Order: sequence, then C-alpha cells, then structure tokens
Amino acid sequence: MRFLIALLALAGLIDSALALRIHYQDPSQAPPCAVTEKFDCGAVNHSRFAEFPPASFDEAPGSKKVHVPVALFGIIGYGLILLTALAKLPWLTLQLAEIGFAFAAFLSYMEAYILEKWCIYCLWSMGIITAILLCNILWVIIHRNRKTVTFLGS
Repeated sequence: MRFLIALLALAGLIDSALALRIHYQDPSQAPPCAVTEKFDCGAVNHSRFAEFPPASFDEAPGSKKVHVPVALFGIIGYGLILLTALAKLPWLTLQLAEIGFAFAAFLSYMEAYILEKWCIYCLWSMGIITAILLCNILWVIIHRNRKTVTFLGS
C-alpha cells in the first residue's frame, strides 16, 4: 500500500511542478491547458490567489512583499508524503494527506466560487490527494489490525 501511495505522491509532485511552470509562464502566452472559458489554468495560476499570501488589491506591482506560489506548497507536500510513505510512517503520512486534502478542497472552493474558472492541474491534484487519503486510511487500518493480531497472538 505504501508503494501505491508513494507512486501517487510522485504523480502529484509532477502535477504540481507542471502547475508551477504555468505560474511562471508569461501570462500573454496561452498555456496548453486553456481549453475553454471555464477551464483555463493560466487564468487560475496567474490570479491573485495563486500565491500565498494572496496579493491585495491595493498592493503595488513589484512590491517587496514575499509571495510563495501555491503550487510550491503542492510540491513540498507531495514530497513529504512520498518520503513518509517510503519510510513506513502510516500515521504521519495520514496526517500529511489530511492537510493536503483540506488545502486542495479549499483551493477547489476558490476556483468554483471566487474565480469561477477551473485549472486542470488543480483538478488532477484534487483527485490524486483524494486517492492518497483513501489509500492511506486503508493502510492505517491494515497496519493497526496487524499490530493487534500480533499482540494478541504473542
């Protein structure tokens, strides 16, 4: 199970790296994922919510405030999930997956109700983190049952 989670985390890492590439792409170029008016990852990845903290409306362009791209959080999060899964740490991996799922759900909410545009990379990431969370719940249950059986059997 942990190898499946690690493989999914690697897919999420690649997905987040592709989203980060779109974030740093020149906004005047059409990104490869600008499919329709509602599915435009360029618009999503260049919005004021694509960075943390979000840029305020009165912030001057080129200000010295540090903004971290949201896709970078995805890269870091998936990397940590990958490492903890390979290190056989099911509970820590579960906690990271829960945080990642909550983060992805919040970003999906922002896309649906504030930006009213969808990013294909973000939707893939939501699917990947959901699969990681479900696999991780199974892994923790299996891991816990094995410990209980081993304890009762000795």
